[in-house]
Amino acid sequence: MSRVAIVTGGSAGIGKAICHHLLDAGYQVVSLARRGTDFSHPKLLSIEVDLSDAAATREAAEHVTQRFDVSTLVHNAGVIRPALLPEVSQDDLAALNRLHLGAAVTLAQAALPAMKAQGFGRIVLISSRAALGLATRTAYSATKAGMLGMARTWALELGPYGITSNVVAPGPIQTDMFHEVIPEGSPKVAQIAAGIPVKRLGQADDVARAVMFFAAPENSFVTGQVLYVCGGTSVGSLAL
Repeated sequence: MSRVAIVTGGSAGIGKAICHHLLDAGYQVVSLARRGTDFSHPKLLSIEVDLSDAAATREAAEHVTQRFDVSTLVHNAGVIRPALLPEVSQDDLAALNRLHLGAAVTLAQAALPAMKAQGFGRIVLISSRAALGLATRTAYSATKAGMLGMARTWALELGPYGITSNVVAPGPIQTDMFHEVIPEGSPKVAQIAAGIPVKRLGQADDVARAVMFFAAPENSFVTGQVLYVCGGTSVGSLAL
């Protein structure tokens, strides 16, 4: 069984933490992201690609799967593009659909032959607590919610081949993307933390550990599931 993982958005934030955890576990890791990684490792290959570009995504997927027998796919790359309903643009909705859903389909399709051939595969989609609904997140929550339906469908289709499909849905995680919406040092950061049941913001490693659970070969009886790594905000309200 190969131990080769594709991680999208692996150059920063949650994706970077996932790459480090997989590398520490001995995986060959391929990061697909708009920017190259700012760290190196003998088992890390960093490829710069805009995953909201369908043609570029197909090209990158073919390149990686021709070189490696991929066993694990972690689709983490994401963009928020917040807007209240009157300001939501069709361009934003289409772009997030291509990135969050279209890229996942393209990469999974490319990895499937190797996964089926070895009778083993792990697909982990990084959704969001916002899939349950959050003001200003029309395009983001819609496409992140779509991941849940895809993963559950793939769990049914791929289970007989030894391939599991699961979702990790983070709540407020302190990353650069989080601070693009809420500036670092803003009083709102502490306000948000105070409103989370565990009284803190999440960290990228919190999410990476959940991904490693789903990616583990021994967890073959867990598929079609959603794990909210959100400090309890999925069972209450969240105001950003």
